[in-house]
Amino acid sequence: MKFLLVGINAKYIHSNPALYSLKAAAGEEWGSCVELAEYTVNSRSRDILRDIFERKPDVIGFSCYIWNFCLVRELLPDLSKVLPGTDIWLGGPEVSFDCGRLLRELPMVRGIMVGEGEITFRELLSCYGEGKGLLREAFEGRLTEIAGLYLRTGYTKDREPACLDELPFYYDSLDSFENRIIYYESARGCPFCCAYCLSAVDRSLRFRSVEKVKKELQFFLDRKVPQVKFVDRTFNCNHDHAMEIWRFIREHDNGVTNFHFEIGAELLCEEELSLLSEMRPGLLQFEIGVQSVKEDTLRAVNRPARTQSIAKAVSRLRAGGNIHIHLDLIAGLPLEDFESFVRSFNRVYVMEPEQLQLGFLKLLKGTPLAEKAGEYGIVCKELPPYEVLYTNWLSFEDILRLKRVEEMVEVYYNSRQFTRTLSLLAGAFESPFFLFSELADYYERRGFGTKAPARAAGYEILLGFAAETAPEDKELYRELLTFDYFLRENPKSRPGFMADVSDFRERTRQLEREQGKQTMKMLHVEPFFYPVWEEGMGKDGKRKMIRRREPGFVLFDYHKRDALTNNVSFCLISPRDSNEGA
Repeated sequence: MKFLLVGINAKYIHSNPALYSLKAAAGEEWGSCVELAEYTVNSRSRDILRDIFERKPDVIGFSCYIWNFCLVRELLPDLSKVLPGTDIWLGGPEVSFDCGRLLRELPMVRGIMVGEGEITFRELLSCYGEGKGLLREAFEGRLTEIAGLYLRTGYTKDREPACLDELPFYYDSLDSFENRIIYYESARGCPFCCAYCLSAVDRSLRFRSVEKVKKELQFFLDRKVPQVKFVDRTFNCNHDHAMEIWRFIREHDNGVTNFHFEIGAELLCEEELSLLSEMRPGLLQFEIGVQSVKEDTLRAVNRPARTQSIAKAVSRLRAGGNIHIHLDLIAGLPLEDFESFVRSFNRVYVMEPEQLQLGFLKLLKGTPLAEKAGEYGIVCKELPPYEVLYTNWLSFEDILRLKRVEEMVEVYYNSRQFTRTLSLLAGAFESPFFLFSELADYYERRGFGTKAPARAAGYEILLGFAAETAPEDKELYRELLTFDYFLRENPKSRPGFMADVSDFRERTRQLEREQGKQTMKMLHVEPFFYPVWEEGMGKDGKRKMIRRREPGFVLFDYHKRDALTNNVSFCLISPRDSNEGA
């Protein structure tokens, strides 16, 4: 008997931890009957169909999420035709609600595993493995005895939440995870009940014992995996649990592995902030959901207003200069109109996160907000991922404008390739939001499309935009962009947007030689007439950005990169004449 578990992931670098956990939960008795198959949403359905057919499974189980369910539904009718004797099961958050309707729409599906699946799956495997000789009625009778299933006769019974310590560690080998993200779970559930999140439905907060977590994290540390991404919904909701794990990570840091956590910044206490300040730069990444700064909106989605607490915690974390911070906003929440969302964006922008995600509400099945959608006038796309189209407060035109802003934020802010340029350029606009809004309009006027431009072209476009915004400062922005470029790149040829510095070629080569012939390929010296090398120049505005008569020469050293920003090391090695002048 072969039970094929199928995961269709958003990207190749992602894996589906649910599949691996189900297989591990099958144990020695039934684990050998389980095979895994992973694809991506970019895979052609015919290729997935062919691969599943060639594996000749007896039973198939699909892991269903908002990002893959359209593709799963496309596959199901054809699978039932080419493998007519094969039972098909569904599981995952996208199918755990409104199961009766789904089974009516999908006659080829045998049933649905609802909620947590490890114990349910093990019992289902046992039913198939031991029920080969049973008559159909007897087999159906055994299925009805398994908790956590929705059959055509209805729901069997509730499945009690699993004890996490009883679930096996499923990373016995990392052979399947090369160049892929490692996901890890130390807790299930969430203490909060945000109306847009499925955590509002499942409040059973449970933790894996710290001793087990330490042992399992050591497995990753010993193998120097690049990143471990915790999927805990609010990792630091239990102070003792978080502190023990963070202490372990600090004390066993291998200098390579990075750990990603989703946290509640407002929950951070002084003891935690003190410990976090001691971490190696780049060791930790924090994802923090701000979602909105409008108090009425936060109350409407069951999130207490705590923006000030988040801002203070983020400020403390940033002061350490060692933790990558990712802040989230959600457009389309109740009571948030365009103007108030702009305020939310600007408030989060000035917190200076490494990443600012401008997301859009997904109206997930089973959430309290989905039940109140009519009351709030929230209208979403018919198909997954059920993204908001408009609300009583945001028009579809507003959503489209925010979409264009999101694209510009991704290209120019979240890439971290234009930090110095944006720092100064934002001051030319009413607020940071309108910098990206006007940049989106510039893209549209020039017909650049919405896809991210080639690397050098992005600098060229931003220079054109800055020159249109402040023509008198075009050369200043050219130098800022040049500085930003060399902070990240060591090009073999000089991009076209940069100034001609051939008059300084001998001087720059001499300065490079003085640093040592053995390292010249990893060094670059660039002349700048504006003091773009000075830290914090954006906060002081153009007052400090006065053109010098003679350039300063900056050395970029590509041997050394900042673990947090990925910028290379640089220093001013030859100021020359710093007299100000035209």
